[in-house]
Amino acid sequence: MSAVSASPTALGSIPDPVRALQHALYRAAKADPGRRFHALRDKVFRRDVLWRAWVAVRRNNGAPGIDKTTLAEVEEYGVARLLDELAVELKEGRYRPLPTRRVFIPKPGTTEKRPLSIPAVRDRVVQAAVKIVLEPIFEADMLQCSFGFRPKRAAHDALQVLVDETWRGRRWVVETDIANCFSAIPHDQLMQAVEERVCDQAVLKLLRAMLRAGVMDDGVVRREVTGTPQGGVVSPLLANVYLHRIDRAWSTREHGVLVRYADDAIVMCTSRQQAEAALARLTELLAELGLEPKQAKTRIVRLEVGGEGFDFLGFHHRLVRAWARTGTKQVTFLARWPANKAMQHARDRIRQLTDRRRLLLKVEWIVQDINQFLRGWAGYFKYGNSARHFGKIRDYAKMRLAIVIAKRHKRSRAFGVQVLVFQSHNELGLVELMGTVVAPRPFKPWRRDRPNAGGERRR
Repeated sequence: MSAVSASPTALGSIPDPVRALQHALYRAAKADPGRRFHALRDKVFRRDVLWRAWVAVRRNNGAPGIDKTTLAEVEEYGVARLLDELAVELKEGRYRPLPTRRVFIPKPGTTEKRPLSIPAVRDRVVQAAVKIVLEPIFEADMLQCSFGFRPKRAAHDALQVLVDETWRGRRWVVETDIANCFSAIPHDQLMQAVEERVCDQAVLKLLRAMLRAGVMDDGVVRREVTGTPQGGVVSPLLANVYLHRIDRAWSTREHGVLVRYADDAIVMCTSRQQAEAALARLTELLAELGLEPKQAKTRIVRLEVGGEGFDFLGFHHRLVRAWARTGTKQVTFLARWPANKAMQHARDRIRQLTDRRRLLLKVEWIVQDINQFLRGWAGYFKYGNSARHFGKIRDYAKMRLAIVIAKRHKRSRAFGVQVLVFQSHNELGLVELMGTVVAPRPFKPWRRDRPNAGGERRR
């Protein structure tokens, strides 16, 4: 189940009651695929479930909703007091979510902006509680081809499948993602998908209220009949529940290996004919759900040495040939490294951290901020053939630091380089990236501390 912090009732050797609840729901759903759960309402407003939901919301440290109530203000008001109030409202059926606050955030590496809907803190807590209760039920049905926003599954698990299937000879790739997925899902069809497993009318009513709460945009509340708000705690789960209909209708033998990460999808095929059939089938399944592939990001790619590649989950993937470690023969494999958008995002962030407006800060503080970003960025991209690209990003960081030093001292850039490279024994503590790269290998765990990663997920 989802990794969450222990509540006050789960200390020491005392069993975690929320985790026990999730395991019980998962086992019950797994044992009977046709079961519909009718007694869930009382579990949503359980005090320990609401506390666990608050812990998850607090950990994410999000912005306030339209009521402008911050997490700090909730703590000042009293977390226990708020949770007690929510429990009473949920129990008595008086709870009503507020409209979400609409903001637009930039997409990394592009000039586009993504709409984000931010619920109020109290609504995020309720959504998190609903997710805690519903996720194990639907997780019991989820298939191996789905990786996004699922417990104990990571993007690198999906990436490992691409490496494995390329090694098996699947070198025709269908690349696509779903156009406006989160905003286009029809509410009525989404609720039908939920009702395949849930028949508790109070919980269904609560979900409908969340979907119909609307969005506050320029002072006007808009209530749509489609979409699950991107930014809502429960939205990724609901999207997976809906898109699960694609997964279960997919035929690997006929159309190739589907790898879906939320609304991004890749199909690994053995021939162009199979790839064309896979794209037609995927388009057909999406149409049945009231969705469609994004035309600008949909294409068929043949993987061959010296040919083009494709982008997926932040990486660029390309078939290459290189000498084996023994040096006796060459091998052909699917390599990956940070995509151009990911590289541009890294440069943009480093440029922000070394902007003219931060010149009054100590250089050591600026280096700390850069290191914090680079550790997180490289922590994701190190599982690839990324050494050359890591070198480029670190060189860019050094160049920007040299500019900062030069401007602070009103000297030339050459002076900044001299201070950084020659007068500092460790380049002012700038983090080293080159030794962190872990090259992916077919049929091998992508991370040593996850011996089962990329394979069958056991519980």
